Amino acid sequence: MTDAVLLTGLIFFISLLYSSVGHGGASGYLAVMALFGVAPPVMKPAALMLNLLVAGIATYRFGRAGAFSGRVFWPFAAASVPAALIGGTLTLPTEIYKPIVGATLLFAAWRLARPSAPAARDGVPRVPMAVGLLCGAAIGLLSGLVGVGGGIFLSPILILMGWADPRRTAGVSAAFILVNSAAGLAGHWYVVREVPLAAAPWGVAAVLGGFLGAELGSRRLGGFALRRLLAVVLVIAGVKMMLL
Repeated sequence: MTDAVLLTGLIFFISLLYSSVGHGGASGYLAVMALFGVAPPVMKPAALMLNLLVAGIATYRFGRAGAFSGRVFWPFAAASVPAALIGGTLTLPTEIYKPIVGATLLFAAWRLARPSAPAARDGVPRVPMAVGLLCGAAIGLLSGLVGVGGGIFLSPILILMGWADPRRTAGVSAAFILVNSAAGLAGHWYVVREVPLAAAPWGVAAVLGGFLGAELGSRRLGGFALRRLLAVVLVIAGVKMMLL
């Protein structure tokens, strides 16, 4: 009982933190589920469900704040959605799934621990369609396979290439995570025909955290110290998934 309450509380915290930067939080959910010994067949659909709820809230809040660009979003989403749908239909063996999730968590930890990039310069270049489609397909397939929304991979691409400033990156990432999570969950449902009912209380916690975090994030409130703390959790869980 104590573990269940603690896990639900951590999901609330992760949802609040991730939604403040336009992310759904799947890597964080996977991390705490790994730490609490949740079975891999439950981890993927549960993370996608929570991601869907939180990313939906973040998409709405950042969109209302004017932090969204369809010009940046569509080249990536056009290929990522069908790829995530395909990835969602695939169930990897535990010995393959766990190392992939572990590597994903370590990458997410690295992203969280880094300071935010400076705002993009004026005259932001347009995303080349071929590059957007290729990157979107790769991120979407991985998202569906693992149970994440892909924002942790898309965000650094947008920032490093100068295609969006940090605030607009958050808005685009939220929408990207939303559509990928929906596609991945649909693919999983098509094959398995069930979702974990144990995730219901986690969903309530994620929605509450998502509303609060998206409200704070859309008003540009920061939480870098909290991001670093969560990065430590991701590293521990990532190493556990890869070695145990």
